[in-house]
Amino acid sequence: MSDTQLRASQIITTFGPGAMVDFPDASVLVSGLDHWSYDPGDLRRIEEPRLAAKLARLLEVPALSLRAPPPASDRPQGVFPRVTAWRFPEWFIAQEAENTARGFRRRRLVHLNGLDKGRFRGTDGKHKSVVPVRFVRACKNGHIGDIDWPAFVHGAQTGCGRDLWVEERGTSGDLDEIILVCDCGATRALSQAARLDLGALGKCNGSRPWLGPGNRERCGLPNRLLTRSASNAYFPQLLSVISIPDLRSPVDDVVRALWEDFLSEVETLADLRKIRNKPTPAAKLAGIDDGEAMAAIARARTGATELERSVKDVEFEALADARAEGGAGLACADFQASALPPAHWQTPWTDSLQRVVLVHRLREVIAQVGFTRFEAVGPDIDGELDLEVERAPLGLDASWLPAVENLGEGIFLQFKAADIERWLQKPAVTARGIRLQQGFTLWQREHEDSSRQFPGLPYILLHSLSHLLMTAVALECGYPASSLRERVYALQGRYGLLIYTGSSDAEGTLGGLVQTGREIARHLRRALDLGMLCSNDPICAYHQPTEHGHQPLLGAACHGCLLIAETSCEQRNEFLDRALVVPTVEALDAGFFNP
Repeated sequence: MSDTQLRASQIITTFGPGAMVDFPDASVLVSGLDHWSYDPGDLRRIEEPRLAAKLARLLEVPALSLRAPPPASDRPQGVFPRVTAWRFPEWFIAQEAENTARGFRRRRLVHLNGLDKGRFRGTDGKHKSVVPVRFVRACKNGHIGDIDWPAFVHGAQTGCGRDLWVEERGTSGDLDEIILVCDCGATRALSQAARLDLGALGKCNGSRPWLGPGNRERCGLPNRLLTRSASNAYFPQLLSVISIPDLRSPVDDVVRALWEDFLSEVETLADLRKIRNKPTPAAKLAGIDDGEAMAAIARARTGATELERSVKDVEFEALADARAEGGAGLACADFQASALPPAHWQTPWTDSLQRVVLVHRLREVIAQVGFTRFEAVGPDIDGELDLEVERAPLGLDASWLPAVENLGEGIFLQFKAADIERWLQKPAVTARGIRLQQGFTLWQREHEDSSRQFPGLPYILLHSLSHLLMTAVALECGYPASSLRERVYALQGRYGLLIYTGSSDAEGTLGGLVQTGREIARHLRRALDLGMLCSNDPICAYHQPTEHGHQPLLGAACHGCLLIAETSCEQRNEFLDRALVVPTVEALDAGFFNP
């Protein structure tokens, strides 16, 4: 196979280790990290200590580093940085079809060992082109391999050794109409491979070909039929953080240094003030007010170290602490934010806003931890990954993980906690919440192995508003809508949302999003208007999570109003309901806003 290039972000988010990729001249499986080669003088390290520490804890290793994928190189000699890919699958179908006596089309199914220079020699002696077979076997642990087609057709451990054919008895592509046929007369519909109750594909042997030929581990789960190009063939498990200063770290460091000798017995403000009279703590606590010190003492007492704080907890505090424009602001090498003066955005419909922050510069680092097949498992609403999730490994070497860094800008909106808490007490909101909870319960019954939790109404409110706002600002911010992303903060009395853009090139920092933030009142008004009436109403507004269609995690939400590009949404277009944001034709009293 000739060298083929992919974007670095694609290697992390779409075509990572274990993913199947179709190139013009081959179908391949991207190799594990052990088979990625780097220039020894340029390991492409990405520095993000907070993310690296969390990932090390997740994988239960002492420490690990982050690396960008190896860059393409056109050097004529020396080390060639590259990502290896293995040929997969090893079964092929001849492109030239034959007609049977019954008028059906059939094509030869042939193994790699039966090819001559990548082509199949037919009975007439002519070479015929082949394409990789569309179907493979896999299990929920991420293992994957070729289907034993002779054994499948004959329903036994081995086949008879005669020629195999794929016969198409219809034009719809339905699995019932795709029949595997052997020259001995044995036949079997491909649809039987999709039925777990038949066990037609046998038990998984733990094959992990992306880690190298012959690599296996114990498994025994039932094999499932998997279409190579299907959307459920590969789900990268990603964790991302925004590189922003953690304002509490210096205080926590001081408290930890004084903990054993002075602060371990401090329980009240009076206790702290007594300790301040002693020379050593007085010197180290100078410049730290009592509130900050008591908060740090509480964290130390409960063991809430920096590592144990959620990703979004740290981010929210940094964003909420931004100073007004023209002031000192909150800034570091990778982050610069300033609060927009209230006079620029105060209107009747923005009364629930507490703060509007313009994020002039931000850096997002995304790392891949592992992957799953058949069902996606992403971060929870706090931005954390579940420690108990069964994920397929990226490599045998656990000392580093692949990552990519994106530069961008954004808008952060902080909401008044009292207003959201008051809204939660409304009877119409409670009734709406019961409906959404019932939909989630229905989803749980169909996903018994999932540890996912219902996010709560504040999260669904802010998540739905975020989608409406992204649609509204995309019309003027200068970025394509699919380039915008969101982070929703619903953290026990602290509520906000960040809309940002991130790109590995200059496109993520053009300044258009910050400029739209200066007119956030107008854009918010447009977002609320978009939510009040959907082009699919009344069907959209009357959607019941437990009754209509197959969307138990959605309330009033469809492609005409709330659903956006999944790359922009942190929950894959789930947990949405515009009736919690504004009045709709079905729910007049549950909306947080009443424009």
